[in-house]
Amino acid sequence: MAAVARDTGIRRNNGFRRNGATALRLVAVAALYYAGAWIGLLQELVRDQVTPLWPPTGIALACLLTLGPMAWPGIALGAVAVNAPIGPSPLAVLAIVVGNTLAPLCSYLLLRRVGFRPALDRLRDALVLVFLGALAGMLISATVGATALIVSGALPVGDFWTAWSVWWTGDAMGVLVITPLLLVLHRLLHRVRLPRGVSPYRLLEAAVLLLGTAAVTLVATRTEVSLLFLVFPFLIWAALRFRLAGAAPCSLIVSVLAIAATAEGTGPFSHHALPARMVTLQAFNGSTALTALLLSAITTERNATRRQIEHVCAQLAEVVFRLAPDEPRPPEGDRKSTDRR
Repeated sequence: MAAVARDTGIRRNNGFRRNGATALRLVAVAALYYAGAWIGLLQELVRDQVTPLWPPTGIALACLLTLGPMAWPGIALGAVAVNAPIGPSPLAVLAIVVGNTLAPLCSYLLLRRVGFRPALDRLRDALVLVFLGALAGMLISATVGATALIVSGALPVGDFWTAWSVWWTGDAMGVLVITPLLLVLHRLLHRVRLPRGVSPYRLLEAAVLLLGTAAVTLVATRTEVSLLFLVFPFLIWAALRFRLAGAAPCSLIVSVLAIAATAEGTGPFSHHALPARMVTLQAFNGSTALTALLLSAITTERNATRRQIEHVCAQLAEVVFRLAPDEPRPPEGDRKSTDRR
């Protein structure tokens, strides 16, 4: 009996630990969601609630991809904390919370359905993140949220499509810009050891890349002459040299600085009404995010294919050597990939 009681106590303690760990994870998800929302609301454009970049959607989808579907209560809790103080009515807040929770959850289920890999090391993963995770899934939150604002009387009926378009593109940009960055950070934090043999020149190159991206974007978004195209060489540089680990931060820098210029009405975004500024901004942000995401995925997939080919060639050379031992053995450098990046 004593042994049975001891085993029961151990199981109960383990259950308490698991429940406690789950609760802490949900609180952390809610806190991240709230922090992302607070940052996003600094650049609101419609009714202090709709922004051109909504980081919480990217945070929510990244949490679902890393923690699983059981992270949704944390997302809902964070959405309540964000929308309760600024919502027009309790029913509208409830509808917005439901939409903000369902949108990333549906995106997660769509991505899981098609075999999405969070490593984003294939072109198909980047494409499904764009079309299913960002564009399709965020239709839910935009439609529910804009409808709730109209029904509650917070916005006139004529502003529905303006609010809907800003809401949808803001949520989609949150997925395209924030989710890849968080997935990269998650992989780096969970590595057993840091990569060895990183050259100081490569670290210097990364620093120059980030600073150059910020400087060029500042110039391009603060000058009335249209110079936005100058940021694309830096995004291409980041994707080719550092893949997603370099492309994601550069894309975030470009998007944040472009949004700040739009909110201030400076540079190429000045002298235009809100709809025209939004079209220009979101077309630009979408182009930069797609360029960074797709090109980094293509580069990663190409490098993986090359390593596979080199491995097969090394195995074939080994087989040939065993079948014909009199032949000279291939050099070690020819049998191993020299690309350690």
